Amino acid sequence: METRLRGLGRCSCAFWLAVTFDIFGLIVLMVGVFGDLFFYDFLIYAGAIIIFLSLIWWVFWYTGNIEVPPEELEDDVGLLKRDRSIAGAMRRLSSRLSNGIRNSFRRNGGVHSRRGDLDAMPPLPRQTTQAHTAQTQAPVTLPMAQYDNVHTVSAAVDGEPIPISTTETSAI
Repeated sequence: METRLRGLGRCSCAFWLAVTFDIFGLIVLMVGVFGDLFFYDFLIYAGAIIIFLSLIWWVFWYTGNIEVPPEELEDDVGLLKRDRSIAGAMRRLSSRLSNGIRNSFRRNGGVHSRRGDLDAMPPLPRQTTQAHTAQTQAPVTLPMAQYDNVHTVSAAVDGEPIPISTTETSAI
């Protein structure tokens, strides 16, 4: 027994909300356009926003009235029949292939593996020699503003003496 829906369909509440939003938004918009009010721009924007929000109700009404035959729902609800046609063979092949790829990612530590947190750890730092440290030193320069008292300190690495130098500026 198939029931045929007439008129507004299943979601008549969403339909009437959409119509109400459209009418109310249009009235507010027209009052803003043609009314001699000092806040006309607010009414124009508010009307446009109300009409835009009516699209939500139109989408609810439309999607609530989509009819899908039960044959097409079989896959989605787990009522898959054993299909002996080409489509059934292709469905089984596709399922095996996608499950195989998904399982290989899990086995090899892909994105969805349990070891994902361990794989993301950075490598340990390597040991550096004194000669390598001396070659990689870089001077640090701080910008100095005209009216700030700025103290600059040069620092050394690995136990070298730290020469202290200060630079002071005074307001002119």
